[in-house]
Amino acid sequence: MNNNLISNIVRFIILILLQVGLFKNIGYYNLVSPFPYILFILLLPFRINNFTLYTLAFLTGLIVDAFYDSVGVHAAACVTLAWFRIFFHSITLDVDDHESSKTPSWGNMGFKWFSTYVIFGTVVHHIALFFVEVFSFENILNTLLSILLSSIFTIVIILTIGILTYQRKSRLAS
Repeated sequence: MNNNLISNIVRFIILILLQVGLFKNIGYYNLVSPFPYILFILLLPFRINNFTLYTLAFLTGLIVDAFYDSVGVHAAACVTLAWFRIFFHSITLDVDDHESSKTPSWGNMGFKWFSTYVIFGTVVHHIALFFVEVFSFENILNTLLSILLSSIFTIVIILTIGILTYQRKSRLAS
């Protein structure tokens, strides 16, 4: 089996277990909820085809929905994140990067690109998640505050995971 496939399966299992075992129970008055499981979708290799990406995003969201007793909210948000990922990669990467089997990590792409990618991806995911969950503009300020605070908390967790798993890009040409 491919080493990249094994690392993605392990990453998926660890992030889902952390999400449903630890981060599901962390929150502040239903206002702040971290969702670092989206890191799995963000770190999939560049050359993954769109159908596989959308399928993995949908299944990831569906699994989280099963543990959160929500009806497709996370699945919809993850598919939206997959759409954002395709869009972001198309406007920020060269053609050579699209064809590589690298993952869009801090070590491969640098802090500036990776942090921008994580910030925008998290905000897009959280906007979709909270607006689909609430499905109303009645308490728009409360929803916007939840999006802001949850995004900040999730970004901090994802960047912390990025620091802990940082691997410097090899300077030797492969």
